[in-house]
Amino acid sequence: MMSLTSNSVLAQDVAVLKYKGGGDWYSNPTALPNLVKYCNDNIDTNINENIQTVEVGSTDIFQFPLLHMTGHGNVFFDDGDAENLRKYLISGGFLHIDDNYGMEPYITKELKKVFPNNELKEIPKDHEIFNSVYTFTNGLPKIHEHDGKASQAFGIFHEGRLVLLFTFESDLGDGWEDQEVHNDPEDVREKALKMGANIVKYAFEN
Repeated sequence: MMSLTSNSVLAQDVAVLKYKGGGDWYSNPTALPNLVKYCNDNIDTNINENIQTVEVGSTDIFQFPLLHMTGHGNVFFDDGDAENLRKYLISGGFLHIDDNYGMEPYITKELKKVFPNNELKEIPKDHEIFNSVYTFTNGLPKIHEHDGKASQAFGIFHEGRLVLLFTFESDLGDGWEDQEVHNDPEDVREKALKMGANIVKYAFEN
């Protein structure tokens, strides 16, 4: 496997995306640090374990090859936010949005401001993101039950590249959090972290 440390195009940093609207963008505080540590320990990354927070409308987002966004509720992008995020994504950035349960109707509406002519599409199970390091033959793993619906992965593609991943009815971030937060069994946490590692590898190399 190619070492991600050889990819010097962008610095190996990830950040949490802060957005307007009142939704809890700050939820799952241990999730991303744990995922970064897992990647550094298991897939040859060298990511800064000091996770930063960046606002959607800030030019600071261009410093990060991968942004992570989560929450349970309302999301709002003003015109400047939407334009900034669009520029970031089409210039090589990657956004992972993990619905922490309840975010879907809000983020779906706001993404239409970012890509007015580009809908979220379900990502096929044979896509590279499910096979980049670890293989998920059934696609996105189910981490938390909530209302029992099947987990789904949606994406936005630009010129053939997946630029945005929206994980729905899965709650990967809960599986990345410290074990005592949700008391998930070790095998469930491992599934979540492995899928997260796939996302990181894909984002850094595409």
